[in-house]
Amino acid sequence: MRRVIVAALTLTPMLLNAQANSPARTQSSPSSTLQSKLVQPAELNASEAVAHSTSPVRVSTGVAAPKLIHTVAIESDSNWMPKVYALDRKTVVEMTVDATGKPSNLKILQSLGPVMDHNVLAAVSQYRFTPGTLDGQPTSIPVNLEVVLRSSR
Repeated sequence: MRRVIVAALTLTPMLLNAQANSPARTQSSPSSTLQSKLVQPAELNASEAVAHSTSPVRVSTGVAAPKLIHTVAIESDSNWMPKVYALDRKTVVEMTVDATGKPSNLKILQSLGPVMDHNVLAAVSQYRFTPGTLDGQPTSIPVNLEVVLRSSR
């Protein structure tokens, strides 16, 4: 009995190695083979060739985000905040801060209702920012601004 156990333990690594090195067998016909490879789209190859041949490589010193420097109070809607709401409410406004620091293309991402959304957009359109910069030059930068409306408790 010991000899059988020793023989099985001795032969197991060789049998596993032989099985791992044998080609995989599938039940499909040998003519159909599945292959997978990564291919870069032709549009990217063409744009890289054009970019390398026509323009020098641009070195960037970085992007600085716009900073809020002036706000306007948001008008409250009497129906918006019933006594049930004792919590602060939050809305998110997507916009682009241009090179002069003025917000444009304002859009509500997280709504508080049509009346409050209108009031928030009216106030945020009057906000002013120090412009964002790219390589030290003012530029337009997309921003998501979170506005928290505090209830009067």
